[in-house]
Formats: sequence, structure tokens, C-alpha cells
Amino acid sequence: MNDFVSLPFYDLFQEDGHVPVIREKLPPLLAGVRRSILEIGAGTGLITTSLAAWTPAEVFALEPSAGMRAMLLSRLSDCPELLERVTVLPYDALGLDLDEPVEAMVMINVMYALEPGYRGRLWPVLASHLEPGGLLVFTWRPGGAPGPRPMRELTSRRVGRHTYRVSSEILESDDESCKTRYVYQVVQGDKMIEEQEVVGHAYRPVRETIQGELEGAGFVQADAPGGLLAWRLA
Repeated sequence: MNDFVSLPFYDLFQEDGHVPVIREKLPPLLAGVRRSILEIGAGTGLITTSLAAWTPAEVFALEPSAGMRAMLLSRLSDCPELLERVTVLPYDALGLDLDEPVEAMVMINVMYALEPGYRGRLWPVLASHLEPGGLLVFTWRPGGAPGPRPMRELTSRRVGRHTYRVSSEILESDDESCKTRYVYQVVQGDKMIEEQEVVGHAYRPVRETIQGELEGAGFVQADAPGGLLAWRLA
């Protein structure tokens, strides 16, 4: 998906979307983490700053999108104490290169972007950078890919005189993936200020698929609250 189209809308909607739920459910899983956390797909830093608040650990925030990183670094600049403790990694997760293994890895709303072949290469890379017994936790939506559906509004927010609105339709789907069209609009009353669209694929593997992939890479499942899956490196 084109990050530059969705970027102006990102923080507006995530703070009212999954972020409050994650801030409630994730901290107990990280209660024992003291030294280091890797966040894969840090985005604009909405969870990054929370990770630093919940734990005393050093945080490695991996984000390949230049636009997202710019917002992340801007957010960090507002918290000078975090500039000493958060390292922003500007590359894809398959290129991960840390000086030492980390205690925990977190992926929030990243799984949907990982096509099957990529996932198969990713899990061994993560395992090689996680200490034995270390935690891997990610958001999870069960049930496989949703079926096709017509365009509908997902959410909207008012900013001054403008309304920011996001709609989507699912054009086609199979067992794991779906092709979706997103429309991003800025309107003032009946006047369209801006409209852009993006078409992309999302991936929703079933639980058995993920379990087989992670067990094959040396992970064992751990307890986690609904909406999250947790695994530890055996």
C-alpha cells in the first residue's frame, strides 16, 4: 500500500482504532522485559513511545517507510529522554542486523502485510535475533481472509472545517489473501478537497498455518489475551 497516500490519515484513525486496545493488553506480556525490545513495523511511533514507557528496555524501532520514519523521529524529538533509548532502524525486517539478541519482539498490525513466502523467510531471521526463551508477540485476527464486499466507510474524523474519511471495498479474496481498494477523502460539507485511492493485498492466514510456520522456526506458543498471539523461542 502507498504509505504517502495514507500517511496524513494514519495517526488520526489509529489512536481511535487498535492503539488503545494494544496499550491495554500488551503491557502485562512485557512485564519481565528489562534489556531490549525490537518493534517490527514501528510506523509513526504510536506504540514505540508506549514500549519505552512500559519498560526500562532499549527499544529498536524498525520501519522501512521513509514517511513513517519521519513522523516517528518527530515524535521522539518531543521526548528528549527517548532519544538516548530508541534506535530507529531504516530497513526491511529480512535485513535485520542487531549487535546482540533482544529479549522481546513486537509486531502490531503488521501480519496482514506479510505474504506467505515472505513470512517463511522472516521467522528464522527473527529467531536468530531473539534470545532463548525470548518473546515474540503480534496482533492477530482469526478466520482467514474476508470475502468480497462493496465499498463502505470505515471511519471519519473532523479536523477544523474538514472531515477526513476512509472507505474500502474488498475486490476479491482466496483462502489467505484479499485485494482491497481504499479511498481517502478530505471533504468540507459537500465539497471534495482531496481524494486518492490505493489498491493493495492483505494476508490473513489461519491459525494452523501460523502455528506450523512458527513451530518450524523453533517457537513454542505462550499465553496471550484475545487479539494477540505470543510465542517464545525454544
